[in-house]
Amino acid sequence: MAARNPRLDDVAALAGVSAATVSRYLNSPEVVAAATGARIREAIEQTGYVQNLAATALASNRSRLIAVLVPDIAQSIFNDTVEAMIDELATDGNSVMLSLTGPDNHRLVREINMALARRVDAIILTGIVSEPETRARLRSSGITVVETWGLPEDPIDIAVGFSHREAGEELARFLRQRGYRRPHLVVPKSTRSERRAGGFIARWMHDGGPEPTRFDVNVPSHFGQGRLSYRALADLPERPDIVVCGSDWIAQGLIVEAQAAGIRVPDQLAVTGFGNLRMAGDMRPTITSVDVDGARIAREVMRVLRGRAAGADVETRVDVGFRVIARESA
Repeated sequence: MAARNPRLDDVAALAGVSAATVSRYLNSPEVVAAATGARIREAIEQTGYVQNLAATALASNRSRLIAVLVPDIAQSIFNDTVEAMIDELATDGNSVMLSLTGPDNHRLVREINMALARRVDAIILTGIVSEPETRARLRSSGITVVETWGLPEDPIDIAVGFSHREAGEELARFLRQRGYRRPHLVVPKSTRSERRAGGFIARWMHDGGPEPTRFDVNVPSHFGQGRLSYRALADLPERPDIVVCGSDWIAQGLIVEAQAAGIRVPDQLAVTGFGNLRMAGDMRPTITSVDVDGARIAREVMRVLRGRAAGADVETRVDVGFRVIARESA
């Protein structure tokens, strides 16, 4: 005859507490005294008890499951944000469903539908949901939805991020003040990158400059695209004096290729990146980049999630800003 699975009452009896105390510990460990929590943990280990999360979700109307959807994590600017959020979510007693959506909008929609089907408590997005039907479905779901790394005028629910268009505009002003006159843009094929490029071009031309040339690359960004982008400069009617790259990875590859060709950076060709990855400060020359505080995005996301869970009113748009980090490459 098969052995009976250990139950909550077994843990409570071994720990010398009530079943209600064990339940409180499992759902909110911070509300239980440290010594009591230690006894409960030991009892769980000895009995091999596994909490029935499905039953808990039905009883509390909360699944304690948070969906985090990101385009990619390899060489990604989102990694610091995602890591910080997962740590905080776990500390609050949540489980995280991390899904990679890639550059394909159909895959993003599929992962959103999967998250809704699993009755998650919240969906955290870094991809931009452009499909009206999907946006409407998210709005009517009753689930907390947080859009990050962007700041749409009309958020699905809550947005924590910054304006990519304003980031492009600010970089254009910065480079004009530095004396550059012939910018060339390397633009990844994503909505965010297009918005930054649009802001840059509009500001540059508004201030009296000619329309910048551009070279489009696929996403996700990687080192090899920078090398390819440098070789494509040969096809331009006039060599630019500054190349504005859509990511630090592209900037790094372009700098390496330029130096291999005997071109001095920034004396003969200046380069900027985006994202302020750690390697941007480790390169030689170091890379001028646009910094976004990913850890702050994570903190703000957790603040609004905790406020929403507590029934408090929360901001629908949280602007974390950005800053241009001037280094050796431009």
